[in-house]
Amino acid sequence: MDGVEPVLYPLLRRDLIAQGPRYVVQIGDKTIDYNEDFRLFLATRNPSPFIPPDAASVVTEGNFTTTRAGLRGQLLALTIQHEKPDLETQKTILLQQEEDKKIQLAKLEESLLETLATAQGNILENKDLIESLNKTKASSALIQDSLTESHRLQVSLDQERDAYLPLAESASKMYFIITDLSKINNMYRFSLAAFLRLFQRALQSKKDSENTDVRIMSLAASLKSMIYEYVCRSLFKADQLMFALHFVRGMHPELFQENEWDAFTGLIVGDMIRKTDTHKSLREQIPSWIDQDRTGAVALFKNTFPSLHQMLCLDDADLWLTFSRSSTCEQDFPPSIAKKITPFQQVLVVQAIRPDRLQSAMAFFASQSLGMKELSPPPLNLKRLYKETLEIEPVLIIISPGADPSQELLELASETVGRENYHEVAMGQGQADIAIQALKESARNGEWLCLKNLHLVTAWLPLLEKELNVLQPKASFRLWLTAETHPKFTPILLQSSLKITYEAPPGLKKNLMRTYESWSPEQISKKGLLPRAQSLFCLAWFHAVCQERRNYIPQGWTKFYEFSLSDLRAGFEIIDRLFDGTKDFQWEFVHGLLENAIYGGRIDNTFDLRILRSYLEQFFNSRLNAGSQTRSKKLTFSSQITLPSSCSIMDYRSVIENLPEDDKPAFFGLPANIERSSQRIVSSQVISQLRVLSRSVTAGSKFDREIWSNELSPVLNLWKKLNQGSSLIHQKVSPPSKSQGSPVLSFIILEQFNAIRLVQSIHQSLAALSKVIRGTSLLTSDVQKLATALLNQECPLSWQNKWEGPEDPMLYLRAVVARALAIQSWVDRSEKQSLLSDTLDLSELFHPDTFLNALRQETARSMGCSMDSLRFIASWKSKIAEAKLQVKIGGLKLEGCSFDGNRLSENQHDSPSVSAVPSCYMAWIPQGASGSHPAEESISLPVYTSAERARVVTNIDVPCGGSPDQWIQSGAALFLKQQ
Repeated sequence: MDGVEPVLYPLLRRDLIAQGPRYVVQIGDKTIDYNEDFRLFLATRNPSPFIPPDAASVVTEGNFTTTRAGLRGQLLALTIQHEKPDLETQKTILLQQEEDKKIQLAKLEESLLETLATAQGNILENKDLIESLNKTKASSALIQDSLTESHRLQVSLDQERDAYLPLAESASKMYFIITDLSKINNMYRFSLAAFLRLFQRALQSKKDSENTDVRIMSLAASLKSMIYEYVCRSLFKADQLMFALHFVRGMHPELFQENEWDAFTGLIVGDMIRKTDTHKSLREQIPSWIDQDRTGAVALFKNTFPSLHQMLCLDDADLWLTFSRSSTCEQDFPPSIAKKITPFQQVLVVQAIRPDRLQSAMAFFASQSLGMKELSPPPLNLKRLYKETLEIEPVLIIISPGADPSQELLELASETVGRENYHEVAMGQGQADIAIQALKESARNGEWLCLKNLHLVTAWLPLLEKELNVLQPKASFRLWLTAETHPKFTPILLQSSLKITYEAPPGLKKNLMRTYESWSPEQISKKGLLPRAQSLFCLAWFHAVCQERRNYIPQGWTKFYEFSLSDLRAGFEIIDRLFDGTKDFQWEFVHGLLENAIYGGRIDNTFDLRILRSYLEQFFNSRLNAGSQTRSKKLTFSSQITLPSSCSIMDYRSVIENLPEDDKPAFFGLPANIERSSQRIVSSQVISQLRVLSRSVTAGSKFDREIWSNELSPVLNLWKKLNQGSSLIHQKVSPPSKSQGSPVLSFIILEQFNAIRLVQSIHQSLAALSKVIRGTSLLTSDVQKLATALLNQECPLSWQNKWEGPEDPMLYLRAVVARALAIQSWVDRSEKQSLLSDTLDLSELFHPDTFLNALRQETARSMGCSMDSLRFIASWKSKIAEAKLQVKIGGLKLEGCSFDGNRLSENQHDSPSVSAVPSCYMAWIPQGASGSHPAEESISLPVYTSAERARVVTNIDVPCGGSPDQWIQSGAALFLKQQ
């Protein structure tokens, strides 16, 4: 069953109709006699079936899913059966004998009582009776002795069996670690049957020694690596590090000391840094060789692990010199320190001081702890996988968008069962019946069938699954399924299939190879036109750069755009048609179509569109057709590549063959230190996934006081700590009145009012939640929504609607309180009229963009002109002469390049990923007035509220001294510092 069918409701509710002496019940359109002894059992293989509320009241749920102890017993029996089969048989025989003896005892007792009851005359003179009593006594004593003996034997047998208990225990632990993964991605579900098969396969490994302990050690190790490889190949590359760490955490809890894991995943709430502890005094407590940005993190580390912090001797700058400069700092700890601290403590140090190497440090720690050289399993080809497949187990290939295994499958089928015995059905509208038909035929004839794109027909999957259950296929039958990830994919089908992921291999070289494998030699050499062949290479390169740049979100592109093969095909057709005509080749056509329709049609951020335009101008330009072929080629690409002057596909392939395996940032125009930013981003994603895994509760679950109390206490405690000693919660504020005079002052008073209102509404919602947990108030739907969001580590919508802040609730609360406290000083300064003469930090505002708009309004008023006739400028050299009103802004950060106040400069391999920008003056000036930098020597950079690049505050012209393309492609952007 998948659920409770509505047709059964009258029966379940026992809506009985009396007809004379008998009862009848209506089921569908039939009336059926009802027998009082009738019982109905519904069974489902879905671990969390959806039972609607009206059915929940009439069905009793019984949960028979695997438990830890149950699985341990099952695995122990399997192990003993395999390792010491005689133990198992002995135990069974003993149990049998014991039962027999107990029955004999019972019979003796019965006969004794019967003899006594039927005895006549004086019992003491009845010789027969006394004789039979003595016999009974003797045989009862004998049976009792043999029972004691068998009990003793059983205890010694159990001791021998218990030697294998640690193996069963750790295997059972493993199973529950991998079942957690479905919290991250619905497709990551594993069945017990598959796990037991792996366990049996591990037991098959040959015995190295007779010693039980040694044998158990080797079995556990081989099981661990088998399970790890089996699970890893069904995860996407991006999730493998997360799984490795989760696996280490579950299997080796001894590697982590108290609080370390919680601190690592950000669940420990450090005491808030008080406002009195100004940034300066904190800075003085932290050694000078540590980066400015890390002040808060190091302070939190010191508070949480005081003794570890002392052991590190961070004040000794010479000791840490190599560590601070090393590009592989996770392996360059000072030797004297590395001896004293555990491997995981080293990860914590890297997290606090050098987060730009945290991803590598996590991978290094995981591979050391698991005893593996490589965290990612060996690349999987379908041929090797085929050896593991069974006719009754479908193979599900989980694909990432843009990857297609059909070709590889077709080749495998051709050499295994022959091309004519392999059938494909691409799922979609109206294909369901065809698929079922093909499935039955292939199973009957022992052929192969591939059903593609199952994610398009998730509603039909339960039907497919039922069909699979009743199939009786021939041994040579195989069912291959392909699907992209989908949250509603049926868990039962996922569990019962063998899963592997199939991703497009990363890297420019592989991407270009794929493109050139899909093009035929005739497509390249058509008409023998050299510019055409070269333009196609440019198109392939452009396509690869657009796709591979997605590995560097948000610095490469601000989000994931689905550039796909269809874009490449459309681009090919355009170039093909343009060369077909007799007229001169028009590059504007290519630019216009690629920018506005084909690739650019997917992009919705103006700064990303600017990057695309810059690439188009670089790769598709008239220099390609110019007579001077030799000189111009080097301009288009990075210096290592020269385009071949031929129309042969082989020449282009050899250029691609000579590319390096690993992408150089220069291929994309990205800065040399992009690796640092991407490590930061990847490691924070992995940590947030680990937080999700450590939750004991799944979303939308019923109220359970204990779970809610444990899971939500960090958030409630943080809120309590943040508001200690501040009067925000109880502050009374009246809505601002209209007559405030200057727009800037009105804005600041409104900002303060909104800040206090936001803090108080968050306080009310958390207080209501706390009351529900304490049991002094009833659960309402609002509290349920709030709790569900917080349990999922998401920021509740009711908060985000009032102010869009960080996604993580902990960070959100910190950001809100920090800003609400900071606004107070803005109000004080504006009342003293000193606001515009001070250095301001826009990150202290909830709505920095509105502040700049208020400044614009005030400037327009004081100059007596319209707001539209003003433009925004920034100056680093001096005050802005043409401006009536100007503000001095500090605390800006720059990513993608460096800036010293005069001009932008390139980042080197070891530059920090984010650098501080000197304070600058900002103002609104009339359109006609000249700015502080000539327009052709400056570039407009966006200012975002945070490093995630989600919300733009404004754009600023920054002097760059020459070609803006370089800075556009490097993904240069400013953002406000994190509160």
